[in-house]
Amino acid sequence: MTEAVIARDVRKAYGSTEVLKGIDFSAAAGEVTCIIGPSGGGKSTFLRCINHLERIDSGTLQVGDELVGYERRRGVLHELRERQIAARRAKIGMVFQSFNLFPHMTALRNVMDAPVRVLGLSKVEARDRALTLLARVGLAGKEGNYPQQLSGGQQQRVAIARALAMRPELMLFDEPTSALDPELVGEVLEVMKDLASEGMTMIVVTHEMGFARTVADQVVFMADGVVQEHGSPADFFTAPRTDRARDFLGKTISH
Repeated sequence: MTEAVIARDVRKAYGSTEVLKGIDFSAAAGEVTCIIGPSGGGKSTFLRCINHLERIDSGTLQVGDELVGYERRRGVLHELRERQIAARRAKIGMVFQSFNLFPHMTALRNVMDAPVRVLGLSKVEARDRALTLLARVGLAGKEGNYPQQLSGGQQQRVAIARALAMRPELMLFDEPTSALDPELVGEVLEVMKDLASEGMTMIVVTHEMGFARTVADQVVFMADGVVQEHGSPADFFTAPRTDRARDFLGKTISH
């Protein structure tokens, strides 16, 4: 089984506060890994480290066969130049809690922008790709709408289409439904389920336990800056091994 992401003893601190305290983690290519756990446990920080939006302090993080943000020269890690980092980051799609769409651009232009600027696609090619992706996420007919004319769920689906427009090898989702009204959550999760069924490699930080239980190939439980346990959804949700996980599930699933 090919590993899409491998982390070894990854550490990250903000000042004197250590947020990641030695993360060991792997996610297989073509599978969905859901990272769950209490707020403040380091989940989102770790996700942002995967595409080098946050620099790690020590350890190694690898996506595919490349180190993230660094190269090894004579046994020493050296940070890559920004242009090199951007080239590697282009292979990783990321969807955030807040949709981060450009408010002055239509849905179509939001999806077209990066393929033209970063990949060098012609506007015709980028437009065709964007229209196909907007239809794929259920937004055919909305391509001329600006973000403020769309619901939160629709905006998040535009954000997913925008990430997919770069033809990423890996998709990262940072609590993609947490900013949505409850009735809009399902439409975003449906798009993510479709991606999973097509074999997209996905790492999803989520509070949606039903999604993790039914869609994930692997569940990773993070708390207090470390991976406390990981396993299949069936094993994790029916027989968690640690007290920390049992306590978390008891509070989460009973509410």
